[in-house]
Amino acid sequence: MPIRYIKAAPTTYVIQFQDGKVRREGPGLSFLYWVPTTTMVAVPLASADVPFAFNEVTQDFQAVTLQGQLTYRVADPKRLASLLDYSIAPSGKHLSNDPEKLEERLVQVAQVRARTVVQGMGLREVLGHSEVVEGQVLAALGASEAIRMLGVEVMGFSLLSVRPTPEMSRALEAEAREGLQRRADEAVYDRRNAAVEQERRIKESELSTELAVEEKRRQIREAQMAADIAVEEQRGALMERWSQNERQAADARAYALEKVLAPVRSMDWKTLLAANGGGSDPKLNIALAFREMAENAHKIGELNMSPELLSGLMGPAQREPRSEPHSEPRTRGNR
Repeated sequence: MPIRYIKAAPTTYVIQFQDGKVRREGPGLSFLYWVPTTTMVAVPLASADVPFAFNEVTQDFQAVTLQGQLTYRVADPKRLASLLDYSIAPSGKHLSNDPEKLEERLVQVAQVRARTVVQGMGLREVLGHSEVVEGQVLAALGASEAIRMLGVEVMGFSLLSVRPTPEMSRALEAEAREGLQRRADEAVYDRRNAAVEQERRIKESELSTELAVEEKRRQIREAQMAADIAVEEQRGALMERWSQNERQAADARAYALEKVLAPVRSMDWKTLLAANGGGSDPKLNIALAFREMAENAHKIGELNMSPELLSGLMGPAQREPRSEPHSEPRTRGNR
């Protein structure tokens, strides 16, 4: 049929050309048109994701693979339709492959901007700071004149993976593994050193405690010795005082005895004995008689004593009964 009906989605910008002039344009239009004299252009306005993967070389001449996706949308559909062919057939399909070329151009521009960024960074920096690469490439795409002329706005540039070559990956893995092992060994050594340090602190604390205990014991011994010395000093003072008191008491007794004996010092002992009442004791008298005989033994020629006399001197318990009569001692002197 020469007459067709078109109904576009809200995210599709439709332009109707008839006899070389624009009859209608706008997003989401629906209308009838005469096919033989009408050219329909449909430019999608919705955002689209374009995957990419390209290889670049870093500042230190190491190959790296960047893989991700580019998000864009058409900001000026009339400009884009003037540069690329977005005409559609009555069936709704595009008549050319220019819409696919748009994505290729965007990926090429993104690759050029990514190459500039990656070549200014080292491999480790690229692998460890992919967000820096994303930010710089996105800023470069936003300021790109080629993309602005296409009427396209780049909404996002995301890196899903950044991979070095397999050989470099293994080398980095080995280096990282050795670094982790070294840090693990250092952690073990630090733990051992900490344990040794803690043990040393414990030993020092124990030694300090022992020294403090010994110091306290020494102070206790010194206090005990000082107490003993004080006790001995007090005991010495007591003994000295006691000796002084004893000397004074002895001097007093000697003085009293001296005063008592002074009157009788020149008297005969016999007189003193008689004055003391010793003459009333027969045994004492016999003893005095024997003493006088002993003093005059050179004058006595013969001395006879009866057993009764001796038993009387020895006491009642040792006296043996005798039938002989008592006899007085008899002396015979040399005349």
